[in-house]
Amino acid sequence: MSTSLTIHETVASRVLTGRGAVDHVPDEVERLGAGRVLLVATPSAKAAADRVAQGLGARLAARFDRPAAHTPVAVTAEAMAVVEAASADCVVAIGGGSAIGLAKAVSVRTGMPQIAVPTTYAGSEVTPVLGETEDGVKTTRRDPALVPGTVVYDPDLTLTLPPGLTRTSAVNALAHAVEALWSPTASPVTDALATEAVGGILTALPAVLDDLADPEARGRLQSAAWLAGICLAQARMGLHHQLAHVLGGAFDLPHAELHTLLLAHVMAFNRPAAPEAFARMERVTGGDPVAAVYELALAHDGPTTLADLGVPAGALHGIAERVAAAPYPNPRPLTVDGVAGLLDDAWHGRVPAGEGR
Repeated sequence: MSTSLTIHETVASRVLTGRGAVDHVPDEVERLGAGRVLLVATPSAKAAADRVAQGLGARLAARFDRPAAHTPVAVTAEAMAVVEAASADCVVAIGGGSAIGLAKAVSVRTGMPQIAVPTTYAGSEVTPVLGETEDGVKTTRRDPALVPGTVVYDPDLTLTLPPGLTRTSAVNALAHAVEALWSPTASPVTDALATEAVGGILTALPAVLDDLADPEARGRLQSAAWLAGICLAQARMGLHHQLAHVLGGAFDLPHAELHTLLLAHVMAFNRPAAPEAFARMERVTGGDPVAAVYELALAHDGPTTLADLGVPAGALHGIAERVAAAPYPNPRPLTVDGVAGLLDDAWHGRVPAGEGR
């Protein structure tokens, strides 16, 4: 039997893209045969949610505007009570990963179809992945049933995304593509998608930051993030995502900012063990991909270190022990000292060291 078998599995999803695409959400609800919609939206997406609510008319059964980062099971229980009271038969999520994660949690508990309308670049809208938090522990599951049946990408909904969240959300998407390149479940398809996503994000993001109201640049960034999300759907993630899950669950940290400040450090750590992945990234960046990502992270007008996020220095070794005890698949073997050193660099804001660890 072959010992080098690679399995590529595509998750079916219907995707609408383009300016004004959000106005087609009611059509998608009708296509699903649904008549009582639970509309889940983050407060920052209220304007878009109001627009969809108006289009839904009598099909709108209830709204839930309290999704939370890392999908706490207690919040999901609140939403489930609304579902039951409203007799909802479909869930529409508008916003970032918090709204989309909650819609997934509701859908998997009820079997209701879901429609995702992302307003950030998180990418979870095209993945069979759900991370849920309870008692400070984040647990991740993969199930094809978690993938929204329809995803609506409308660049106009990202035009008001502030520069900080634009940057960190896009780097969050970038992390999906980067980790797909060194994933043990990578395939020629994910390699191609990830390489295109890395190049697309690193090209489009500076253009968007130069002109936040440019819908064309926003559309290019959204499309690159979509590709990165498909990578997350099809390739298992490694150390970077494990650190984000463990730290985020333990200290209730902002997901996108955490990804942004960690990514360059994890890239530097894994560089010696992932030469093919770095060769691909170097071709599309035209230089050192670690430096390119680190410069993006440093320019964030917000927290750029674990210390800034409020992570206690004394907790780093314990986090490293948790990660090394049950590691995600990673190209470089994980030791407590190695992971602790990486975290120490990220806590102090040192230039990513990587190879010396």
